[in-house]
Amino acid sequence: MAGQLKEVRNRIKSVQSTQQITKAMKMVSAAKLRRAQDAIIQMRPYAQKLQEMLSNIVSNADGDISIKLASERAVEKVLLIVITSDRGLCGAYNSNIVKLAKQVMEEKFPVQYQKGNIAVWNIGKKGYESLTKTGFKTSDTYKDIFLNLTFENVQSAAKAAMQAFENKEFDAVEIVYSQFKNAATQSFVAEQFLPIPKVQQKTGNKKADFIYEPDKAELIAELMPKILNTQLYKAVLDANASEHGARMTAMDKASENANELLKSLKISYNRARQAAITTELTEIVSGAAALQG
Repeated sequence: MAGQLKEVRNRIKSVQSTQQITKAMKMVSAAKLRRAQDAIIQMRPYAQKLQEMLSNIVSNADGDISIKLASERAVEKVLLIVITSDRGLCGAYNSNIVKLAKQVMEEKFPVQYQKGNIAVWNIGKKGYESLTKTGFKTSDTYKDIFLNLTFENVQSAAKAAMQAFENKEFDAVEIVYSQFKNAATQSFVAEQFLPIPKVQQKTGNKKADFIYEPDKAELIAELMPKILNTQLYKAVLDANASEHGARMTAMDKASENANELLKSLKISYNRARQAAITTELTEIVSGAAALQG
């Protein structure tokens, strides 16, 4: 009986210790989430307007200018830029992104997938580790971007992807990441990065009319790479906020589960203690009765 009480006490101490860790991690993630959330909320309207403008320019070019980054061709080789986190303990966040990446390969690019013509550039260690273990063509060049998350570091990945597309190393580039909604909600998406997607013109709608200054070709050549850099940076900021939101939620749930487990263990401990006391009293009474007899 004493051994059982000791075992339950040890389990209670272990759960309390774990709960202290989960509560601390929740507080840390909450602090980081505020900064990450502010960054993406400020960035998103700007990036969305730039993307809209870029798509309109491409749609309205009408063949009067050659735009390499918008050039559509037969898709033989595909690049996926998969954005996950560097650390775990954030629920199903990383596994959902990896699952979506595999789904994109199998459903959107089945022919290229069967031929082994899909390459993966990872931003974040967890995606790199998972996809490497399962035998995909992965690159670790940009997996450590979250260690020093700056526009310049993300820009280097975007420039490399654009250069590879222009050199026809890849015929399509997709970004797989999580869009931040709120602390408890993330939306896992795959977006076309290259070739630059065109706006679908609705019947009867007028095309957007732009006045170009300076020369149209010069402006487009200068503007497009900068907008694409911004698009990838926006996706990375989205993923960063999503990670902290997912971890905060996961640690909150873990703390709640620890509370429930502690309640159950304390009930078990009290029952075992009561049983031990009852046994001792029974032995005392029996001993006293034997002496009187």
